[in-house]
Amino acid sequence: MRAVSAVSAVLRSVRRSLRGLSLLLGAFLLAVTGAGVSAGPAAAAGPGTNHAADDPFTSSRTSWFRSDKFGMFIHFGAYSQYEGEYTRADGTVCRNAEWIKRSCGIPMAEYEAAARQFNPSAFDANAIVTAAKNAGQKYIVITSKHHDGYAMWPTKQNAWNLRDHSSFDPGRDLLAELKTAADAQGIKLGFYYSIWDWHDPDFPDAATFPKYRTRMYAQLKELIDGYDPALLWFDGEWDTDNPVNRWSPQDGAALETYLRGLDPQLIINNRVGKRRVVDGDYGTPEQEIPGAPVDGQLWESCMTLNNSWGYAKHDNNWKTATTVVQNLLDISSRSGNYLLNVGPDKLGRIPAPSLNRLGDVGRWLNTAGQGSAVYGTGGATGLVADPAWGAVARKGHDKLYASVFTPSWPAAGQAVHLTAKASFTVNSARVLNSSQTVTVTRAGDGFDIRPSGGATDGAASVIELSITPPSPTAPGTGTGLKAESFANTTFAGTPAATVTDPTINKAYRFDGSPAAAIPADNFATRWTGSIQPRYGEPLTFTTVSDDTVRLWVNGQLVIDNTTPHVPQVNKATVTGLQAGQKYAIKVEHTEQGGEAHMKLLWSSPSMEQSVVPRSQLYAP
Repeated sequence: MRAVSAVSAVLRSVRRSLRGLSLLLGAFLLAVTGAGVSAGPAAAAGPGTNHAADDPFTSSRTSWFRSDKFGMFIHFGAYSQYEGEYTRADGTVCRNAEWIKRSCGIPMAEYEAAARQFNPSAFDANAIVTAAKNAGQKYIVITSKHHDGYAMWPTKQNAWNLRDHSSFDPGRDLLAELKTAADAQGIKLGFYYSIWDWHDPDFPDAATFPKYRTRMYAQLKELIDGYDPALLWFDGEWDTDNPVNRWSPQDGAALETYLRGLDPQLIINNRVGKRRVVDGDYGTPEQEIPGAPVDGQLWESCMTLNNSWGYAKHDNNWKTATTVVQNLLDISSRSGNYLLNVGPDKLGRIPAPSLNRLGDVGRWLNTAGQGSAVYGTGGATGLVADPAWGAVARKGHDKLYASVFTPSWPAAGQAVHLTAKASFTVNSARVLNSSQTVTVTRAGDGFDIRPSGGATDGAASVIELSITPPSPTAPGTGTGLKAESFANTTFAGTPAATVTDPTINKAYRFDGSPAAAIPADNFATRWTGSIQPRYGEPLTFTTVSDDTVRLWVNGQLVIDNTTPHVPQVNKATVTGLQAGQKYAIKVEHTEQGGEAHMKLLWSSPSMEQSVVPRSQLYAP
């Protein structure tokens, strides 16, 4: 295995080196000017550039993320040395975890002295990856640098890191150990990286911030080139002080462009920018579960197992395994991912209560195929309403998994009701991990599901339904819409550019535009042609736009947002459209200064949201 890993590392290095040749000029300019340059072979800056990478809802790049659903978050750093408690000079005790330096007002010299004693000698990458795998977690995200600026790898950019400023074995590299262990067990590895930095003296000063940004770019390049992460999880992007955070939407846009130039396969969260629907690949609700699928963006809910992200020896308010299982089912049924945190102690050991709960969740997922209700599901079925008694996820074309939470399992002879939002047939049903029979009858607005026996599990019992859903028409043969772009915001005069756009998926950001002849500010595009639904059911259109958007379908104005706005989501549902028929569509978008985005998605009870594909769009 070591030989294979070594060969893989060499191949990754060669691949990165070849790709890096195209970035040398950008890196040189970055070092000289400190600017957040846009680098990369597929992301030339300036008018004519569309920075949209792909459609994350359907891209092969994000397929593993959409399928895996469940990950382990690890908060671990110099703050772990305190284990959640700091005793002040007057004898009072202040409690926190990863924010302990700031929240407890620890002087920097004292914090640095404590970091010098940090020695996570018991950090066992194989044991941690095994714990994640046994829990059913498919990927791991670990803090490579938190807000205190302390790097958990041997960075060359400063000495404030685990190799150069600790009591840890300088010959060890925790991130490399974790990468090797994760690769060996088929687990994806990603890195958390804080933009906000309490330690770097160049961070808060506007005059020196570019120097910090240069080092940040260099550190991220170290992480990508040295460890080949599948994902980067940013944080610390918000406006704040102590120290002042100068990160701007422009900084986020430039960084995202740079990173995609380094590795086009990277998945990046929305905190690379300002946590907006147009930033990165997915949204990051924290310590909460959205009540419905998130519009316009993939999403992942991050949560703690107790009340703390980092290790806090005083915090014993642990979630039960039942709560974790039910959270996971709710999240995956609504198209989301669940990133569940553990905080190792100062020696690098995951607390036993965390391991116990993770093991219980893994046993639930691995029992009788119950993990089918989570992994590879399409998330929100659309076919049914979200039930009060549990969660329902769709997998493939013909399976629904109805997870009934305890204590909602029906009493003998009783049923749970499933509200249908489209016409489909239930062919058979069975309770996983049980031989009991299940009777399904049409009732009111859906189906009554009546199991003959009791619940199979204290957290959730899963009923697998084999269904015949509505059938789509064959994919169309479209090639896209006619796009006429103007170097003004009134659609006046002759278009400066006319093309066939395969989809409407634009991220012009601050420097791009529809064509090289059109400046990056004050332009407009009108798309016209026809759209061909694949299902004869209500069709919901979702736009993600900045600055204005108007949408007509079949001659009807359905979205009309002409007040210039920051990135915003608009929705409209159109009824009466027939599968396979073509209907007129027109979209108008203007950019009136600043950045520009325009995306057109669709969804229906039988179809998850995605960018409207070219096969269903026809130029006039």
